[in-house]
Formats: sequence, C-alpha cells, structure tokens
Amino acid sequence: MNWKIVFAIANKDLYEARQNKSVWLPIMIVPLIFILVLPLAMILSLANPELASSMTSDPDIIKVMEKLPAFLSQIISGLDLTQASLVLMLGYLFAPFFLILPIMFSTVIASESFAGEKERKTIEALLYSPATDTELFLGKVLSAFIPAVLITWTSFLAYTIVLNAAAYPIMGRLWFPLVNWYPLIFWVSPALSMLGIGATVLISSKVQTFMGAYQSSASLVLVVIALLVGQLTGVLYLSPLIGILLGCVIWIADGILSWLAVKSFNRDMLLMSEK
Repeated sequence: MNWKIVFAIANKDLYEARQNKSVWLPIMIVPLIFILVLPLAMILSLANPELASSMTSDPDIIKVMEKLPAFLSQIISGLDLTQASLVLMLGYLFAPFFLILPIMFSTVIASESFAGEKERKTIEALLYSPATDTELFLGKVLSAFIPAVLITWTSFLAYTIVLNAAAYPIMGRLWFPLVNWYPLIFWVSPALSMLGIGATVLISSKVQTFMGAYQSSASLVLVVIALLVGQLTGVLYLSPLIGILLGCVIWIADGILSWLAVKSFNRDMLLMSEK
C-alpha cells in the first residue's frame, strides 16, 4: 500500500470537486441554513413575548414535554417554559436535522469523485495509472470522507457558538452542547458519512453522471427523517446511549456496503463501461 499515491488521488479529487459549483454551492448554503437561519429564527421568536407565549402553549410542544425521558427532564429542570422550549427545540429536536449534513456532504463529494469522473471522461487515464485497485478506491473514499467529517464538525462548532451567543440573553449562561450531541456528532456523523460514500460508490457504478449518482444516493436522508419522526412522536429518544447504539448499527451497515463497494470497484469493469 503506497499512501502517497492514495493521498495524491484524494487531493486530485478534492481539487476537481472545488471546480464544480454543483459540489461546493450546497456545501456552503445548507450549513448556513442549519447554523444561522433556522436557529436565529427560533431564538428571535422566543425572545418575542407574544410569539413565545403562543409557541410554549402549543399542544404539540406540551405533549412532547410530558413524554420527556429522565435525562432530558434533568436538563430542563429549573428552567422557565421559554428556556425549556429553547433547549428542547434547538438542543434536542433539532439534532436529527443536523445529521443531514454528513450524508449530504459525503454523497455530493463522492458523486463527483466517482460518477463525475466518468461524466468528464477522465476516469480512463486514472484507471491506466500504476495505482492498485485498493489505492484507487481508498483515495476516492478519503477524498469524500475526510472533508465531509471535518465540515460537519466545523459546522457543529459554529452552531455551538451561535446558540450560546444568540440565546445568552434568554438562558443567562452557556448551555450548549447537550450531552446527547456528543455521540451524534463524533460517532454517528462519521458513520453516516461512510454510509453515504458506500451507497454512492455502488450507485456510481450503475450511472454515468454526477447528478444521477447524487440524486439517487440522496434518498439516505430518509434515515434522518425517520429519526426526526421518532423524536416528535416520542417513539425514539436520541439519548447518549441510543446515539452510541445507533452508530454501531450504522457502522455495521457501513462494513457491509464497503465490502460490496470494493467488490464493485473493479478497474476492468469500469474500463469496459467506458467503451
């Protein structure tokens, strides 16, 4: 295994991804919505007494509060209704939305790395290079996995700063992140990034265009929607333990998908598909 070749392939793919607006525009715009627009809108709404009163008296919010697990009840213990609503909405219910980021980042970069190269007709030269199949595969996986994880973690840091700064007048203290976020960000989000890459590799072997691969693999967002519905209905609470177990399940799925992806990543088959 020649890691210089692996990282050279990864750097090449990252350079090409930066030249594609379809790749970097979503990576710039979507985090801004999750980090700035939605949180600030909720915080400003709760800072308005009339809007806060209507929101905190909402039957759905009251129903969620009545079904809170013990670890969340302890977190909001001693808070007034406005503070508790802020903690629940941005510190708890919003968590599954944030998991969209690693899936989106990994699939959009991986789609450019695999299907995008086929679309540009540049993959044939790469396949004739002296790099082994394993080095080619790892280089392309790293080109999607590393930036997806780093951007997700950077977005989490920015989200932490925004929430603590903007909500300080309401909370009167630094209150975020909550304990349930740590396994989600540092355990589940890398697993979701790898899941997106594995699915994209398999899909890219069947399609010829970047958009085709990205649109097909984007259906993985349904996993996040299922988590959101589970929290809103009280069926599933993303406690730290649930986050760890969820990550274990996704990592197992990653192993299966990666094994299938390695089997499908055969340069002879890719060369034949180009002819």
